[in-house]
Amino acid sequence: MISDNRESVLRDCETILSTHHDKLYNLKNEKIFITGGTGFVGTWLAEMICYLNDNHNFGTKVCLLSKKSENFKNKAPHLTKRKDITLIEKDIRDLMEIPSDVSYIIHAAANPDNKMHSSDPITVMDVISRGTNAILASAFNLSNIRKILNVSSGLIYGPQPLDLEKISENFRGGPDCDSILTVYPEAKRYAETLCTAYRNQNKLPIVTVRPFTFMGPYQSLEKPWAHTNFVRDSLLGGPIRILGNENTVRSYMYASDMAFWFLKILVDGNPGISYNVGNPEGVSLRKLAEMIASKSPANIKITSDAGMNANKSVSRFVPDVNLAKGLGLEVFTSLDEIIKRTLSWYQRCLTEK
Repeated sequence: MISDNRESVLRDCETILSTHHDKLYNLKNEKIFITGGTGFVGTWLAEMICYLNDNHNFGTKVCLLSKKSENFKNKAPHLTKRKDITLIEKDIRDLMEIPSDVSYIIHAAANPDNKMHSSDPITVMDVISRGTNAILASAFNLSNIRKILNVSSGLIYGPQPLDLEKISENFRGGPDCDSILTVYPEAKRYAETLCTAYRNQNKLPIVTVRPFTFMGPYQSLEKPWAHTNFVRDSLLGGPIRILGNENTVRSYMYASDMAFWFLKILVDGNPGISYNVGNPEGVSLRKLAEMIASKSPANIKITSDAGMNANKSVSRFVPDVNLAKGLGLEVFTSLDEIIKRTLSWYQRCLTEK
């Protein structure tokens, strides 16, 4: 018997792939190697590829590399039982060899949790820098490598100017290297430069994506982000607490949209080009909290200490995605629907427990 949450993921995949599977045709009968393969990104990529195999006869095989796979076995046990998925448990920094029949690589190994960035910054930077070098050095030995997708971050741009509605790939900003909170984006900047070096010296076909903010199933509600806090507060009956400046603006892309964008850019993205991945429509934290509260079964209040939060800086983090649109990509899921699906998923998680 398939659980309701499993069915909802299949529907999410079907919503996009029922009419767009042909755009990923080049992945048929290929093998994809995914680092960070059991995290939020890797799990959704695996779900989408499995859907293609089951419903469109893609015959695509997937290797998921992860330092620890135990949580994955609890989170997505159905994926661990499949013949088209191979789990490899290894620290990416120790990677020496990739299966010789791999033709595509998605490098997504990194920890975006800013609590980790503060508590263990050296490890965060080491995993990104040494891990990227390890995957690229191993990829150089592959005879049939078609494309490598390097998953970077929209945070590499540094603070987005408040008068800049959307930040594009040609923006020349940068994080403050004196702040401990910038260890992640600085390491991602280095990783992008390392990709440039490998592409130029060793002719590796590397394309980069710069993710912004995502929401949806398989995302841990323990992450210290506004939207995960809001969802958790809602599930607990409220109040929803706005801890930062309520006028701060973010944008949110649904998980299945993200997975499709990554795969499409893997297939058709141009080596040497970086593509923003995210929703180009921004929303304030106050508005997001109100939307989540409105979809909760209980009458949930929203709290925000205007006096305290007024002293906290306003920030903006919204991408320009015209380059990605040039590949025929579009945002499939509205913010209203994102919130509805996400809340339903986690409510069922609580019920199933």
